[in-house]
Amino acid sequence: MSARPIRLGARSVVALVLVSVVGLIAVGWPLFAARGSALTDHAADAPWFFALLLPLLIAVVVATIADCGMDAKAVAMLGVLAAVGAALRPLGAGTAGLEPMFFLMVLSGRVLGPGFGFVLGAVTMFASALLTGGVGPWMPTQMLAMGWFSMGAGLLPGRVRGRGELLMLSAYGFVAAFAYGTVTNLYGWVTVGGLAHGISFEPGAPVHENLVRFLAYVVATSVGWDLGRAVLTVVLTLTVGGTLLKALRRATRRANFEAQVTFEAPERALAGEAPHRTHVTYDGK
Repeated sequence: MSARPIRLGARSVVALVLVSVVGLIAVGWPLFAARGSALTDHAADAPWFFALLLPLLIAVVVATIADCGMDAKAVAMLGVLAAVGAALRPLGAGTAGLEPMFFLMVLSGRVLGPGFGFVLGAVTMFASALLTGGVGPWMPTQMLAMGWFSMGAGLLPGRVRGRGELLMLSAYGFVAAFAYGTVTNLYGWVTVGGLAHGISFEPGAPVHENLVRFLAYVVATSVGWDLGRAVLTVVLTLTVGGTLLKALRRATRRANFEAQVTFEAPERALAGEAPHRTHVTYDGK
């Protein structure tokens, strides 16, 4: 019996859309600020962004639990995976973009679904920053980007299994590794000065011109780093992904994710029979 990703309910969708919209605005608004505006000082807004991001992450967790009826075991599993991911990050950080935590986020997001996947990615990045001393104004952007990275894996088609699933997750991990680098580069590009004119951010310039400069900046500074991250994610997913997916799905079944409690019709009580409660575990379809 296999487990599917944890479903998204209406409240989960609203919470994820809200945090994603806020994140997009927080990351991209300097592109639309007027020339000379104080709003282009992107580093100054990081504490406010972080303070806003935390309650939104909690809202996603609460909404997912409310929609799926999960208990403390689900939150505990989230914490364990975040701790493992944080421990994996220092193993490759600083070496040509080789970061093994990304493949764990892909597989975990696949099993836990988009809601918990988003929170897992953000919490893992926060914990790893504390572990490696990487706390700084860039951290909220990294948390948001990693949340999107893990969430995307949970949104992939759920019926694919076996070798096809590993190939799908590998392809996603390869593309998403570059997407993660692109989002985090946007923060650095806006705040770092002293760049060549052809790749530097120009406050108040038309959006399309700044986007061309940004693309040149990404190619010049981070393509090689993102490629290392993408290749390692593919290699680890294809080699140990199958085993880890089975382990994660076994853990979700034992945690009784999406378990439901049902009661028999009241006619039994009227007939003088004792109420009977049935505990229905996850069906695994």
